[in-house]
Amino acid sequence: MRAIKITGKAALFLFALCFLGAFSRPVSTANIASAASVNDYRKQFQKERAFTAVDVSGASKKQVRKLFYKTQISNKLFERIYGKSYKKNCTVPKSELRYVRVLHYGFDQQVHIGELITNKSVADEIRQIFYELYQKKYEIEKMVLVDEYDADDDLSMADNNTSCFNFRKVTGTAHLSKHSYGLAIDVNPRYNPYVYKKNGKTVCEPENGKRFLNRKKDFAHKITKKDACYRIFTRHGFSWGGDWKSLKDYQHFQKK
Repeated sequence: MRAIKITGKAALFLFALCFLGAFSRPVSTANIASAASVNDYRKQFQKERAFTAVDVSGASKKQVRKLFYKTQISNKLFERIYGKSYKKNCTVPKSELRYVRVLHYGFDQQVHIGELITNKSVADEIRQIFYELYQKKYEIEKMVLVDEYDADDDLSMADNNTSCFNFRKVTGTAHLSKHSYGLAIDVNPRYNPYVYKKNGKTVCEPENGKRFLNRKKDFAHKITKKDACYRIFTRHGFSWGGDWKSLKDYQHFQKK
């Protein structure tokens, strides 16, 4: 579920236009030498930044599979997330988290690098899930750490960023979200918004996802029970926010 908004709508929109520029423009394609050994191939891949488009057309199946991997949270990575997604009052030890890198097809139909921080208990499943989605050429617009948006969930969703770990509370409650433990993932959130009632009015998050509220309409990137994303996540034991009764979180998959 979403974090509570702390900024005005107009201010948030203007800030988003400036802040998200780096993730809205086209990215160049990195050419990774396919002649390298499996381990050397991954080392070349590791040098590239998440969201970069990569050419893996000449890679072997083993080389590609090696690009779906997990690591512990390094000191360098911890510096990147501390004070953002990993709040100063975070009660989840970093030893319980893992950094996961994958490949995914973007809306431009190119292969991109994706990154997530997940709970270590689901890290292997997440690697497998995104490998299966990759094999089906399932399109995910971008997948970078929410820290690229200063851990502002509204900005991340508005930019249609797929993300996982973010230490925060469930909207309007004192309870920690499953995202706080790295046990929940939001996929293509703009096209699959979080919808709930507040004072009798329908609230849509992200706000620029309102055009996708009517789930009876047919449009690209919509998660339904017939969608590969739903089928693969639920097959691995994740539940879907689109099945909830009191509200709907169409982007959200979580595991207990």
